[in-house]
Amino acid sequence: MGEGETKDVQAPTSSEEAPEATKDVSVIPSPAEEKPDDSKAPAAVETAEEDSESKDRDAALARVETEKRLSLAKAWEENEKALIENKSHKKLSSIASWENTEKAKLEAELKKLEESLEKKKAEYAEKIKNKVALVHKAAEEKRANVEAKKGEELVKAEETAAQYRVKGFAPKKILICFGS
Repeated sequence: MGEGETKDVQAPTSSEEAPEATKDVSVIPSPAEEKPDDSKAPAAVETAEEDSESKDRDAALARVETEKRLSLAKAWEENEKALIENKSHKKLSSIASWENTEKAKLEAELKKLEESLEKKKAEYAEKIKNKVALVHKAAEEKRANVEAKKGEELVKAEETAAQYRVKGFAPKKILICFGS
């Protein structure tokens, strides 16, 4: 105990020792501080108030701790929701980008096919027009041949009629409607 008394007298070396030293000193009442029994009653009231203040403070600290945990949990939840939203937004935008790319590819392919079909259509139309022109040309040639033959036959008929008139003979072949 001699060492303990020297501790009370010496300066405290750490923050933990200082409260112990003050408690040791305050526990021993000095003769001047001793009062009649009335002084002991208020001390009991003060300790009860201190206990209720201590309980209030503990309850307040517990509330603060609970609120802190709840706010941290809420902040974590909001952060996670934001991360999920960002992740889904990124995926949705990549899907939209992919869709647009695929649509553009398909539209380009369709346009290419349409151009190819238009080119084939134009080629076929040109072939048909050429065939129509050939048919028209052949028809014109046939008409010309028919007209030429008609002209030749008319000239031949006129010559034969002229010979019959000069010789005075009647033709052997007569049309049925004219003769009877």
